[in-house]
Amino acid sequence: MPRKKAKKNVKKIKKKIKKLVPKKKVIISPANKKISSSSNDEKIEIKKIKKQANEKRQYNIKDYVVYPKHGVGKILAVEKATIGQIDINFYKIFIEKEKLTLTVPINQQTNLRPISSINQVNKCISILKTKPKIKRTMWSRRAQEYDQKINSGKIYELAEVVKDLNKNTDIIADQSYSERQLFEKAYERLKSEFEAVMKVSPEDVKKKMDKALGRNLMVEDV
Repeated sequence: MPRKKAKKNVKKIKKKIKKLVPKKKVIISPANKKISSSSNDEKIEIKKIKKQANEKRQYNIKDYVVYPKHGVGKILAVEKATIGQIDINFYKIFIEKEKLTLTVPINQQTNLRPISSINQVNKCISILKTKPKIKRTMWSRRAQEYDQKINSGKIYELAEVVKDLNKNTDIIADQSYSERQLFEKAYERLKSEFEAVMKVSPEDVKKKMDKALGRNLMVEDV
């Protein structure tokens, strides 16, 4: 019996000692990845490091690029400016169709894309040859969908809008005013990219597109 009591007393003493000694935690600091120990009273400090987005793609002067909301543009210059003690490099892009010059920081060029390849252009021609999709939804909803496709910057979606809104004619009476506007906007965007890729005259590009669409051109006698 005395031995059992002695063992119980030893266990009680050990428990009291554990309560008195403060526990230590092992903390991995996100800043330097080193392991350190601290008591319960110490607070963990987490430092957030803000990284500026950086794009790997680099364009050169005279390169053609596509800015979704405006279409095809040409890089005129690569310039530098100091804003808030930070040096920023940016592209100056001229959109010929809209006579507009854009300033796009090089490290924030997610909206830009290079012009399409000749294979992509040929696929667009194939899309223009297919039958238009007839939708029975309200025009306001369809118009919104078409506008989103036009401003998406995706050449295949642009070709689909041109194909779906094509009326196989140049007669204005065959289309409503809003339909005509959306068609012309998509048509000109697609045409300008075809010109930049194929490197032919606007007249030749128009003939190629109209042939694929099956449009009947009106010829006026002089």
